[in-house]
Amino acid sequence: MNTEQALMQRSDSKCELCSSAEHLAVFPVAPYGDDDAERCVMSCQACREQLADGSELDVNRWHSLNDTVWSPIPPVQVLSYRLLARLSEHAWAQDLLEMVYLDDEVKEWAVATEVTASDDREPCLDSNGVQLAAGDSVVLIKDLDVKGTSFVGKRGTPVRNISLTNNPEHIEGRINGTRIVIISAFVKKTN
Repeated sequence: MNTEQALMQRSDSKCELCSSAEHLAVFPVAPYGDDDAERCVMSCQACREQLADGSELDVNRWHSLNDTVWSPIPPVQVLSYRLLARLSEHAWAQDLLEMVYLDDEVKEWAVATEVTASDDREPCLDSNGVQLAAGDSVVLIKDLDVKGTSFVGKRGTPVRNISLTNNPEHIEGRINGTRIVIISAFVKKTN
């Protein structure tokens, strides 16, 4: 059985990201370029166009990630995670990113191309000089007054699934259910 046949059978002849049954083809999940079914997904043309590097994402199209991110199939999990990371400025995507659990090997695969894609930017470093990446977990190393709210981020508060910003001195994360910008020098990486 070739890769396309294996994926058609696995996916029930539907796109594994949006369930469309039209214009299906094998999509290898980076950084792998081979045709191994364990490293590919069956996807429709519309999803493949959206998955292209630098393409503008249609936010409404990707609400299907609420289901696909929980798939037991690693390449589907990887693409779902990457898409959610690209959509993380939207509250629903950030909430889903914070809830999702990926095995260590799958998480490494999911973030593998994120690091290489941002190599041209200055790295974001924590208080110890350790490089931070999207999806990392950190803890606050000092009490922080959170502007615009009535609470203080206490020292030792964990912040999971952080997002990087365009400024290498800032990260974004949730404290007490509120998404805030945190100065990276005030956190320590935990994972």
